[in-house]
Amino acid sequence: MRKPLLTISGLSKTFRRNGNAFTAVHDLGLEIMPGETLALAGPSGSGKSTIARLVLHLIEPDAGAIRFEDEDWLALGGTTLRARRARLQMVFQDPLAAFNPRATVARVLDDPLRIHDVVAPAERPLRIAALLERVGLPAELASRAIHEISGGQRQRVAIARAISTKPSLIVLDEAVSALDVSVRGQILDLLLALQQEERIAYLFISHDLGVVRAFAHRVVLLDKGRIAETGNAQAVIDAPQSAIGKALVAAAPKLLAGQDRP
Repeated sequence: MRKPLLTISGLSKTFRRNGNAFTAVHDLGLEIMPGETLALAGPSGSGKSTIARLVLHLIEPDAGAIRFEDEDWLALGGTTLRARRARLQMVFQDPLAAFNPRATVARVLDDPLRIHDVVAPAERPLRIAALLERVGLPAELASRAIHEISGGQRQRVAIARAISTKPSLIVLDEAVSALDVSVRGQILDLLLALQQEERIAYLFISHDLGVVRAFAHRVVLLDKGRIAETGNAQAVIDAPQSAIGKALVAAAPKLLAGQDRP
């Protein structure tokens, strides 16, 4: 029997603002299997981004546990955590904000290769060219500055950076929401191809239920930091049972019923 790649149990996080307590995540439990896409969807303030930050070990929970690759993820720190981060990467909504916009594409891709000692310094230019080719970009783009390339090209560079350390899980935080529809489809196709080739798992955070339905295996619908509904992405979105699920589907643009995940 296969083991989950990521297991979250009893996870809670409360923030304090102006003397008031706000619970962003309450008693959350979920699993992601190797090679699976699990989507998190819900209205603003439902806890999606907080969950991503907790999974990435960027903030500490108030309670609960996270196991990643059968290891107590929250117990790691220092050099051990930095080394393990190679296996868990993230792609943000806006790579122009995530990267130094004046850095070259080569510099952006060289950083994880250097930090995680993926290849020897002399081999990095060839590896960078191979990563660019892997995400459908020409090797000549390496010399361009991040701010000089298009939004779709930047997101491909962000994906190339994420896969450079051979991760088993990538957190995609609204990674396609800022792209034009045609470019969005190309990026989703790229992510699917990489998943099929490398068995990468995705934690896919999105407010677009049409994209979630087409792209994810399973979905978790969140409401005020709690799981309102979970299950097969197509089944949940086609016939939501929870109040928040029905409200989200009713508020969404007409979904493409025939657009199913490969």
